[in-house]
Amino acid sequence: MKFSLIICTYLRAEPLLQLLKSVKEQTKYPDEILIIDGSTNQDTELIIGNNSFDNLNYYSVSPQHRGLTKQRNFGIERVAADSEVVCFLDDDIVLTATYFEKLLKTYQIFPEALGVGGYIINENKFQFVGYDYKPSIKEFYFDGWKQNDGSRFVLRKKLGLDSDCPPGYSSLYSHGRSVGFLPPNDKIYEVEMLMGGVSSFRKKVFDTLHFSTYFEGYGLYEDADFTLRVAKIGKLYLNTGAKLQHYHDASGRPNQYRYGKMVVRNGWYVWRTKNPDPALKHQLKWHAITLLLTAIRYSNVLTANAKKEALTEALGRTLGWWSLWINKPKIQ
Repeated sequence: MKFSLIICTYLRAEPLLQLLKSVKEQTKYPDEILIIDGSTNQDTELIIGNNSFDNLNYYSVSPQHRGLTKQRNFGIERVAADSEVVCFLDDDIVLTATYFEKLLKTYQIFPEALGVGGYIINENKFQFVGYDYKPSIKEFYFDGWKQNDGSRFVLRKKLGLDSDCPPGYSSLYSHGRSVGFLPPNDKIYEVEMLMGGVSSFRKKVFDTLHFSTYFEGYGLYEDADFTLRVAKIGKLYLNTGAKLQHYHDASGRPNQYRYGKMVVRNGWYVWRTKNPDPALKHQLKWHAITLLLTAIRYSNVLTANAKKEALTEALGRTLGWWSLWINKPKIQ
């Protein structure tokens, strides 16, 4: 099965190099690697030029193609015609040696799969407790595994606002739990959402679907929007055996005010992608959760170490929510 790897990058030369070194150690190596660089300096180009990686093609994009979704679409247009699977990785990831091998095997096990995601191993603290375990309200439990739940999820449970879907699915009022809440048990789960930075898709998917350019720049939640649309026409899977580490490098990220605004407006967009005509009870729940999470960020001004960041993000969320009543995003 021939496969291509697209890595979209922006001002992260050193993290990108670490990722490429882990790709070099793979038991299954990509038939082509496309680096789509939106950087405003030459650091990434120089660091790639000073290191050798097989099958690598480097593209520095102009400003009109800069931004995560635009860069992904740019890369898709340049994938080899005989490639069967297109993989995407964020530029601040390090792979375990069998990542691609496990990912591609999923397509053999489930021939109907249109997409398969990998599993981030350094962002959860799961513990196996068996299938008869009764979790407390402060714990998240799924398929025999538990971990302590975040305070915002505990509060949502108390208020009856937690997601009513398993991880990897979006409820009719959105605000679901991501595939990161699936346990590290090497199982394969069917889902309807994947994390874009650790995903793959059959190349034929892109004959009819592309990443939405509504999600400009940093592209928050663009992956949820795209995979929800793919899930409407076929099946998606998450292979918890295809392991990697995600380090969330701070460079290239938007400021907290813009991030807060995107959380709300992009979140609304994704919600309406799944549920374009929500019932009143689902509308009320979506807004209640959005306002609750905003209030929590305001409270972090008193409790968190990064007080300024908490305040600016909370202000961004507030403006983002009010803007929905004046200028809602237009679903493409």
